Amino acid sequence: MNADKLAPEALRLYAITDRRWLGEKKLSDDVEAVLKGGATMLQLREKHLDTDDFQKEAAVIQKLCAAYHVPFIVNDNVDVAKAIGADGVHVGQSDMAAMDVRARLGSDKIIGVSVSTVKEALEAEREGADYLGVGAVFATGTKDDASAVSHETLKAICDAVAIPVVAIGGITADNLPELSGTGICGVSVISALFAQADPFHAAKTLRTLSDRCFPQT
Repeated sequence: MNADKLAPEALRLYAITDRRWLGEKKLSDDVEAVLKGGATMLQLREKHLDTDDFQKEAAVIQKLCAAYHVPFIVNDNVDVAKAIGADGVHVGQSDMAAMDVRARLGSDKIIGVSVSTVKEALEAEREGADYLGVGAVFATGTKDDASAVSHETLKAICDAVAIPVVAIGGITADNLPELSGTGICGVSVISALFAQADPFHAAKTLRTLSDRCFPQT
């Protein structure tokens, strides 16, 4: 992996969007709030938009991320990511394999893969992943299919691979410190940001905690 492409510090506070709590607000407003609050990376996750609407929204969010010098990642949709020139794509175990994503996007793009075992982590690394998302490390209501990953397994994954690892799943300001010492570079959060009345303040709090708990060497 090219260290210039994805510094481990970029995973310190990795925000993943979810529009279910928007109400009358625009997603771009909440995205800008978490970017102002200190998010270091942002993933656009849309499971129910058609391709055209997804691409239009992605272009708006991409501009915001560029303004804050934060990597912009598209969840799953390689076609949208390629069309707008996103910084990268994140895929799950049931999505396109990392090596196939790499073939589509090229060597300069960031590829993240969701894993929950050491075996999956090693396979993703071999296939060219730039970082791993490991979870769910706590109980979560955001992803119904998320399997539980013990903190021992999280640490084992971090020890087994040379690429950066971010934890995901049920992470809040209250339980984030429990992940200190596992070897992760940071946390990936959804509801702890986008379900909050004040996403800016939520991001600021989580960023401060992440900086304290996951110091870079």
